[in-house]
Amino acid sequence: MARTKNRGFEEKTTTPQIVRWKLGEYIRLSKEDINRGKDKDDSNSVTNQKALLDDYYQQHIGEFESVQPPYVDDGYTGTDTNRNSFQKLLSDIYAKKVNCVIVKDLSRLSRNYTDAGSLIENLFVQMNVRFISLAEGIDSYLNPDSISNLIVPITNVINDNFCYQTSKKIRQVFDMKRRNGEFIGGFAAYGYMKNPKDKNALIVDEQAAEIVKNIYEWFLDGMSKNAIVRNLNDRGILCPSEYKKSKGLNYQNPSGSERPLWGAKTISDILKNRLYIGDMVQGRQRVKSYKIHTQEQVPENEWYIVENTHEPIIERPIFEKVQELLKRDTRTAPQKKKLYLFSGFLRCADCGKAMSRSQVKGTVYYFCRTYKDQSKTACTKHSIKHNRLEAAVLYAIQQQVYLAVHYANTLEYISTAPLQKSQSIRIEALIEAKEKERSKIMRYKQSIYQDWKDGEITHSDYRHMSEDYEQQIAALGEVLKNLHAEREELQNCITAESPCLVVFKKFETIDKLTREVLVELVDHIKVHENGNISVKFKVADQLRRVMEYIEINTQEQAV
Repeated sequence: MARTKNRGFEEKTTTPQIVRWKLGEYIRLSKEDINRGKDKDDSNSVTNQKALLDDYYQQHIGEFESVQPPYVDDGYTGTDTNRNSFQKLLSDIYAKKVNCVIVKDLSRLSRNYTDAGSLIENLFVQMNVRFISLAEGIDSYLNPDSISNLIVPITNVINDNFCYQTSKKIRQVFDMKRRNGEFIGGFAAYGYMKNPKDKNALIVDEQAAEIVKNIYEWFLDGMSKNAIVRNLNDRGILCPSEYKKSKGLNYQNPSGSERPLWGAKTISDILKNRLYIGDMVQGRQRVKSYKIHTQEQVPENEWYIVENTHEPIIERPIFEKVQELLKRDTRTAPQKKKLYLFSGFLRCADCGKAMSRSQVKGTVYYFCRTYKDQSKTACTKHSIKHNRLEAAVLYAIQQQVYLAVHYANTLEYISTAPLQKSQSIRIEALIEAKEKERSKIMRYKQSIYQDWKDGEITHSDYRHMSEDYEQQIAALGEVLKNLHAEREELQNCITAESPCLVVFKKFETIDKLTREVLVELVDHIKVHENGNISVKFKVADQLRRVMEYIEINTQEQAV
């Protein structure tokens, strides 16, 4: 009997293993998609995207072990991955809850070329995630070559460029609106509200505007920013973010604090904001790019500022006084609500540093801060008692007020003369001297060019010397510009109602020194080592021109 080959072994057959996937449907709709689909049935709507994905799932239900609730980002840009549901999807991929991702088209996954490539070609491959995009016919499992198809990177580049072009167009429209003084912010600044009839215009919110006025008044009255903060919080006044919420606005506090309160930065921002004098100020921040959405500060010279676009809450003179005060060193002592009388006004006459306040046995003194805090060899004490300083400054102001009244009376007399003279010998002489100096330097500049051509100096020497002469010419040009402006002002005939005189005349009966007076009239006070002081008034230059004008128009009569 013949032996059967391979007796004792049975022939085995293998059945291909069926892979069943854990499906995650991803849906994204940007704000631009929403705006485009307002007046029509947009195929990119959340509802339509979900219908397409669900239909695919039902037709291929045998391929899937499970399906997660759809991951939906409604109103999110695709230029970055900072999307709540998308991050949840990634988290579930890492947790092995999802190993198949399906989208309507590649733009739903990402409109960032780099991000899209990294996800499809790296992350999904490393995590063994099947990726399906219906519009492009991509399926990394059933058709692995579809991932490497040229259509994928081309589509991602087109999607990326679409975002760039859209961002560029939006930015151009916004810039045009900013230049026209139209408000384009999401929320109006505290004290204002959007005009219900025109979302690009602001109107005063009377309730909040009163708080803004109080903040300016308190600050001018000598109250520190921290004291203002405590005052508002103690009185239960809602801070700007909470106030917006109380008005039904969907405002999110940037700080994320559970119980937002007034803070020193908020007060400082309100005190510096030109919006409160009726000027539209926009463009103070911008995103780095259409892909990187972090905000960066914009230099002030690049802001969009349009004056007198809406009703002011604060008068311009008050705002300007506040800006001057903000530049000063105005710290307060512990537990003090108001600033000291001379806080921010005193300087050492020699080193120029601020003066330090000290109290010794009930008597207040001021010392040079360099001498007191840094080195006794760097400067001298410059000590002066508060009472003596206060009396001296009051006397200096009273004298200046007396002169201002006298000047005003003299100007009224001059105004009755048939012809007023305005030519200043001093200004004319200065203009002539500076113009001669500029002409001389320009000749020097021309001569060194010839020296270079003749080989007497090197090109490097010529370039350095030429730059130096250019700087000198520019500096002289600025001086001449100021001198011409001064001459023009003098020619416009100064009157008894000139602002520099009016500001002093309103303190004609002054008998007590207050911080209000200092803020209004004084730029700074220098304390000398011998105990003398010198007061620099804010309108000193204008007063000098008044004196000069009076001198010009009274010389001939005196003769």
